[in-house]
Amino acid sequence: MVTVASYNLENLFARPKAFDPLDWSAGEPIVRAYGEFNSLITDDTYTGADRDRMRELLLEVGVYYRNIHNAIRRRPSPTPAWAWLRKNRGTFDRQPRDPTNNVEITATGRGDWIGWLELATEPTDEIGTRMTARVITDVDADILAVVEAEDRPALVRFNHEMLDGHYRHVMLVDGNDERGIDVGIMTKPGFPIGTIRSHVDTEDHLGTIFSRDCPQYEVTTPTGTVLHVLVNHFKSQSGGGGNKRRRQADAVRDITDRLTATGEHVIVLGDLNEGQPTLDEPPENLTALFAPGGPLVSCYDLDGFDTGDRPGTFDTCSIRNRLDYILISHSLVPAFTGGTVFRTGLWGTRKTRPTAWDTYPDMTANIHQASDHAVVVIDLDL
Repeated sequence: MVTVASYNLENLFARPKAFDPLDWSAGEPIVRAYGEFNSLITDDTYTGADRDRMRELLLEVGVYYRNIHNAIRRRPSPTPAWAWLRKNRGTFDRQPRDPTNNVEITATGRGDWIGWLELATEPTDEIGTRMTARVITDVDADILAVVEAEDRPALVRFNHEMLDGHYRHVMLVDGNDERGIDVGIMTKPGFPIGTIRSHVDTEDHLGTIFSRDCPQYEVTTPTGTVLHVLVNHFKSQSGGGGNKRRRQADAVRDITDRLTATGEHVIVLGDLNEGQPTLDEPPENLTALFAPGGPLVSCYDLDGFDTGDRPGTFDTCSIRNRLDYILISHSLVPAFTGGTVFRTGLWGTRKTRPTAWDTYPDMTANIHQASDHAVVVIDLDL
């Protein structure tokens, strides 16, 4: 029996301060400003309007502040509230000696300096990290897709320090997201990872498709069955993002079509960031993956998959909060023996303990939760 699971574990040891799981609305403006600034600075030429906008954005993320004279100045703090302005080469700005004058952005284009805006991080809750390890231990998946891991060194450290080296193979390829929320995979002894293919450079007529990546891992089971595992973290719902998720679903479908056309076994899994309108309707922007007659079948549509008393996987676990999925190629459907949504480490944004599912007694507040996502698990007789 082979157990496959997908888990958005929300970083292991540190995460951006703007990603407050208890109040997402507080950090959304910061994340938007961060993205806009890093997009502006890539231009070859900065107009006066560009530099004014950059200064506004740096003020918004706390790199700049208004002093007692109401002048915009650099914030002299070793522990920024939201972000760092990293500068490696050249000159970006100048601060006049006169404290009544605003800081000036002197760079006239990308060629004048090398730098970027980086979101400040903070340690995750220690109990929460232990609960994350407990969830992974209890699920005991042979193949575990992880979403929102800082980097491979953090994932390796977590495996050794918190899981006692439970997984033999730990892999994470840096994706397109600069904030340390990558996707990766961990497999047990007997499940070697062979060929790895990244899709960070995949483009369509609108540009880069994947917000993180859609890494394709070739995993061989102890019986010799080869599985092509595609791990995903689609565009968040912040600001909508529906069209981006549609493009990502279309691209994953193209990859899956090519693989299944040659008879390969395929598993697509991860946080697809869009729920279903109803139990009988697929996510609006992900129809390419759920289309009747397509190459994939959702775990939720397979006989023997048990969602428990709630249909979703995130926060309140409503059907619109069904964000995490495992989809398998038709070639694997005969091997499916069962599956479930494991919620024991999930508390959500509520203040009181959830009553719709069991939770670990060590968790006494939402800050202690392993993640605000549940784990999706399936078993395959391979």
